[in-house]
Amino acid sequence: MVSVPSRLVRHEARLLVSLWLWAARRVDGVSAGAAGFGYARGQGAMMFGLAFVCVVESVGMAVLLRDWPAVHHVVLVLDVYTVVFVVGLHAASVVRPHVLDPEAGVLRIRRAVHVDVRIPLERIRSVRREMRATHEAVDGELNLAVGAQTSVTVELTEPVTYLTFFGRRRQVRVVRCHADDAGGLVRAVERAREGRGHAVP
Repeated sequence: MVSVPSRLVRHEARLLVSLWLWAARRVDGVSAGAAGFGYARGQGAMMFGLAFVCVVESVGMAVLLRDWPAVHHVVLVLDVYTVVFVVGLHAASVVRPHVLDPEAGVLRIRRAVHVDVRIPLERIRSVRREMRATHEAVDGELNLAVGAQTSVTVELTEPVTYLTFFGRRRQVRVVRCHADDAGGLVRAVERAREGRGHAVP
């Protein structure tokens, strides 16, 4: 089992890689024949607003601590790291979209670098567009809200397992996520299921 410190280091490294991919206008995990479906559009303004607040706070702290250079340098490093972290989270959401791979028969539901749920198409009972702004914590359900809302619900015939941030295995039978083009994602999944001989209710 990977230790918590190792997972944190891996998490930070993946955020930095996401920044590079974002700058290079590349995406992760969308191979030939697969289709990516973004979900970050709704959070962009909020994330950049948060980054701006962090920058303003950094300037304010620099003024307040100008007479304590040692403390100022430590706080400056932390402030810069915070800005990079916030922008990295948004970059990770942009470059790691949901992925539908009809040839492999898999739907990957992702959330930045934190969550990557691989759902075999044959295990999907139903997929539908469903707007939700409130989500209760229920065993066996995974809610990956963006801007406090989800727009796609996937119900499974049997559970799938994924790893949480700290490496715990969790089984889920219902996955809710957000997609910028929720209708397009639902239709693409239905077509992929039909193409593999699965009846669509």
